[in-house]
Amino acid sequence: MDKTVVITGAGGVLCSTFAKAMASKGCSVALLDLNEEAAKAVEREINNSGGVSRAYKCNVLDKANLEDVHNRVVHDLGKCSILINGAGGNSPKCTTEHEILEDGDELRDDISTFFNLDKSGFNFVFGLNLMGTLLPSQVFAKDMLGREGCSIINISSMNAFRPLTKIPAYSAAKAAVSNFTQWLAVHFAKKGIRVNAIAPGFFVTGQNRSLLFDENNNPTPRTEKILRATPMGRFGKPEELVGTLLWLADSSASGFVTGVVVPVDGGFSAFSGV
Repeated sequence: MDKTVVITGAGGVLCSTFAKAMASKGCSVALLDLNEEAAKAVEREINNSGGVSRAYKCNVLDKANLEDVHNRVVHDLGKCSILINGAGGNSPKCTTEHEILEDGDELRDDISTFFNLDKSGFNFVFGLNLMGTLLPSQVFAKDMLGREGCSIINISSMNAFRPLTKIPAYSAAKAAVSNFTQWLAVHFAKKGIRVNAIAPGFFVTGQNRSLLFDENNNPTPRTEKILRATPMGRFGKPEELVGTLLWLADSSASGFVTGVVVPVDGGFSAFSGV
């Protein structure tokens, strides 16, 4: 698979795993991340293992910055054939204290409730997840026009299928990513650009570790609920996403697949709870 792959959010746990997997298949990998040092650490690991990668500091919400990074990627590695939109995340500003509205919550201002959720937090989460998928697609998909074997792979979430308690903005934003994936797949269908998404279940990352484990590394009550609702009874391992990623990226294996959102969730989406 001799292609140039662009990955946003490449310094994170999941997307760095994607980057290493694509590099191991012979791809040149552009590592885009707002945290340049995190991206450079992945670059060093890939290149020291014999792969080809280059790290770029990039703000996925700044189209001018994306255009500049795009020009550098083309100069350094060649035109993008596969774009993996991995940048995303949540904000505590739009997370409720309680799972279900309790008596008196609507009057409280000492905790985060539905009634006092921060608008700027919602804007940030929607921007990072949805606009952070839209803008890189606008910039890098131009490289794919008129070329074979090109695709965009977005990162959705189980939240898109079944909204989780406490995090309304993240759930809604990921649902928007799934919907946009389908829209873009139709829009590009006759241009040979396939557009699909992966919807991970529960994986431990840098962003959610403090919600899943306490300071002594013991599972929190939320972790216990998650694992009870996951038939396989455990968190996923980052490398367990790689097979789906490589399948979607390989046009010889999934050339007739576009507009799908693939759950990789240990059975979470299939479990009714009873």
